[in-house]
Amino acid sequence: MSFEERLTSLAAKIHQQKAAIQTEEATKNAFVMPFIQNVLGYDVFNPLEVIPEFISDIGTKKGEKIDYAIMKDGEIQILIEAKKIGEPLNINHASQLFRYFHVTTARISILTNGQVYRFYTDLDAPNKMDEKPFLEFDFLDMDDHAIPELQKLTKSAFDVDSVLNAAGELKYVGQIKRVMANQFSQPEDDFVRFFASRVYEGILTQKVRDQFALLTAKAAEQFMSDQVNGRLKSAISRPSSTAPAAISKQDAEIGETQSADDEISKKDRIETTTEELEGFNIIKAIVRSEIDVKRVAARDTLSYFGILADDNNRKPIARLHFNRSQKYLGTFDGDKNETRHPIDTLDDIFSHADMLRETAKAYAEI
Repeated sequence: MSFEERLTSLAAKIHQQKAAIQTEEATKNAFVMPFIQNVLGYDVFNPLEVIPEFISDIGTKKGEKIDYAIMKDGEIQILIEAKKIGEPLNINHASQLFRYFHVTTARISILTNGQVYRFYTDLDAPNKMDEKPFLEFDFLDMDDHAIPELQKLTKSAFDVDSVLNAAGELKYVGQIKRVMANQFSQPEDDFVRFFASRVYEGILTQKVRDQFALLTAKAAEQFMSDQVNGRLKSAISRPSSTAPAAISKQDAEIGETQSADDEISKKDRIETTTEELEGFNIIKAIVRSEIDVKRVAARDTLSYFGILADDNNRKPIARLHFNRSQKYLGTFDGDKNETRHPIDTLDDIFSHADMLRETAKAYAEI
């Protein structure tokens, strides 16, 4: 299995089983140990690689345990502290990580609840663990930018120097993204004042600021939606460089006889939603283990959101039928017959991961 496939497999397991997990110990057995073993590639049953409940007495603190210490080349490289699935990750609840980081050779510490993993190092002061993570990874909301950095911590490609060299940029870029997300959803007074002062010529009274707080949040939401829709429409309308002849032949076969005016009118009525784009990204993450993700394209239509290989209607991977009260995920068999599966949330897509991968695999060598 590829690294991305191992991530997707564990993500599907977390999605399916998290509701049944009630304790920290169950979280470690169900999710954290598979992360160490299957994702990072360390043998959890080999004490020369993974030490559970690692103890290193520190001053007056005797017998304190860290959940896992990962060894490589005879030295401790990574410390892991685990909490129960669903529990908020609060650095104040991980005092052992701070103390053990100071007295061991570890340069990486991980705080996790089995779904979200936060990675720490000592950027702010040597041998003192930072209070803010340089990387955060959520298995149910995987960030493509974080995957290559996470792969550097695997046993086969362990490169702590490379991770630490990139940690500063990762830390601050991640923090800026979170600040921007917070400001876009709940803009603070300084943020509101910055924009209001550039478009409003009157005095910024409290009433005006309250009004612009709502307007700024609305403008930010519309701006992000416009950016996403603009990129998707550009990708959809861009001529395919992989098989233009096949597409032209296909267009001729399906008998597109509408006039140019009709086509323009139809496109104007198509509205790509944020939920459709999120579903598209989930399916890309699932099938990337079978097919180059650059080959996975999207076409939005009036009746469904199509996900294709090579932007070719003859290579359907899935369809999202989201423009109705009951949402459906459409999957395809070997004869390209569609089966619609009712879904309630985007996470339900993971339940059909095997079928999606099987369909994408059929196009991998075509």
